[in-house]
Amino acid sequence: MPLMRRILLLGLVLAILAGGFALWLIANARAMPVVRRIEIALPFPAGAPRRPVRVALITDTHLSGPDNSPDRMARIVAQVNGLRPDLILLAGDYIGDNKGGATYDARASIAPFAGLRAPLGVVAVLGNHDNRSRKNRVALSRPDWRAAFSRIGVTLLDNQAVRRGPLAIGGLRDIYTGRPDIPGTLTAMRATDGAPVILSHGPDVFPSLPDTPSLTLVGHTHCGQVALPFVGIVYVPSKFGTRYACGIYRQGAKTMVVSAGIGTSGLPIRMLAPPDVWLITARPY
Repeated sequence: MPLMRRILLLGLVLAILAGGFALWLIANARAMPVVRRIEIALPFPAGAPRRPVRVALITDTHLSGPDNSPDRMARIVAQVNGLRPDLILLAGDYIGDNKGGATYDARASIAPFAGLRAPLGVVAVLGNHDNRSRKNRVALSRPDWRAAFSRIGVTLLDNQAVRRGPLAIGGLRDIYTGRPDIPGTLTAMRATDGAPVILSHGPDVFPSLPDTPSLTLVGHTHCGQVALPFVGIVYVPSKFGTRYACGIYRQGAKTMVVSAGIGTSGLPIRMLAPPDVWLITARPY
């Protein structure tokens, strides 16, 4: 075979392999989320039922194509409802990037959550992609976000707390685009006399939380979105680097769960960092 023909053939093979690899990365991003589980003991208030509470965590849906769509979100909503959670928590970043596929406005980005079902309801916070600014006109103002979530039956927290069953849910403002009021939110949580569960968009709040029995639920990192074989996660958007990149972290009496989320940011790809939903079983001491 002539040399030039061999070179052309090799180039074609490499192009096919590269194309196949790219499609595989996108397919990973479009896959249904893995369900991860953790059981944790929390200080339920006196007089509260001693029955465990099942909490589903959904984060970083980033509704935009080609990896996420309303149809995929409808399947994920059905998947989460099938877990029969008592409470569902949403940890922010609902608005997606322009990644070459469909894009959606703010209200359309949260519309799929209207289908979520849980006896104790659905509670949400906002993420950095949901913060309205001169560079992000798609996002709503905080009052408009609150109204939009209320219309679909979701409670939006912004440095506030609510009691849901035996749990005190404290929802912090996004730390990357705003100022979370940790002392004020913790005070509001104590006033509800529930077991403390902190809902935040990202893990950077964790070191600032007191060393008391509590559970913190976050996303933002996408578990790196692309992790390298034998190396693992090499980058997450956090001032702590990869210290709180993915999974379960325990520090003294407090615990944090970092979810990989549902959608993607930047490129619509994932590798060795599949999308996930967490199902947390909180039981009393």
